[in-house]
Amino acid sequence: MKKKRRFHKAAVIDTVVTYAVLLVVCFLFFFPVLWLVLSSFSNTGSIYDLKGFFPTSYSLRGYRTLFLDTTMYDYPNWLKNTLFVAVFSSLIGTTLVILTAYTISRFTFAGRKFLMKSTLVLSMFPSFMGMTAVYLLMVNFGLINQLWSLVLIYSAGAPMGYLVQKGYFDTISGSIYEAARLDGANNFTIFTRIALPLSKPMLVYTALTQFAWPWSDFILPNLLLKNKDLWTVAVGLMHLDETEFTRFAAGSIFIAVPIVILYFALSGFLVTGISAGADKG
Repeated sequence: MKKKRRFHKAAVIDTVVTYAVLLVVCFLFFFPVLWLVLSSFSNTGSIYDLKGFFPTSYSLRGYRTLFLDTTMYDYPNWLKNTLFVAVFSSLIGTTLVILTAYTISRFTFAGRKFLMKSTLVLSMFPSFMGMTAVYLLMVNFGLINQLWSLVLIYSAGAPMGYLVQKGYFDTISGSIYEAARLDGANNFTIFTRIALPLSKPMLVYTALTQFAWPWSDFILPNLLLKNKDLWTVAVGLMHLDETEFTRFAAGSIFIAVPIVILYFALSGFLVTGISAGADKG
């Protein structure tokens, strides 16, 4: 009986401590978000007018100026540029990643293992290490101050992250492909009629991740886009004056809302795609 009581007491303490730690961690992550949301409704506009952490008065001033006052800071145009880059990068990048993953998963060719090991090693290096080389290439090709240059770079770098998609294709039984071959299907037909329909969760996951990166990236657009009319939202918000903090907070919240809605709406596909892709590598 004493051992059972001690075991029960230890289990209760362990549960309480675990939940306490989780609550503290949740608070640490939630508090900055709450602060930013409330700051976006500040009536003053400047970060220096905040007393303590939160505003003293609230209004929709930040959101009104964000979309209506476009003389110096054209947020709607920045949003349009960001959407253009994110959509096309997602479409092209998803196509390249899926093709790369399917090819490496289903076909055996000379240099396959070397290619896989090389991409794995190269993916360990942070992307900003090659920014100088990227900038010089864009200058030589005359692609500075062009939104398509961002699409080109995001799409070209997308196949480097093919491992999750490859793992998903590895889980599809090879007998399905063999049966299709016996029926006379060629490689293209097998890919379009069999592999892709079976890979809808992975397609959604890939498209969303390829969309999210350019949607919120700052370093690359800030490096290549010098014209104010071509700025993306991330670049534009970082150039706001300190007295426009409410507008900055409102812009940050608004740009985060679409991607959060997409994640929640497609969460079922995301969980399925990630878990299946992690089964094999």
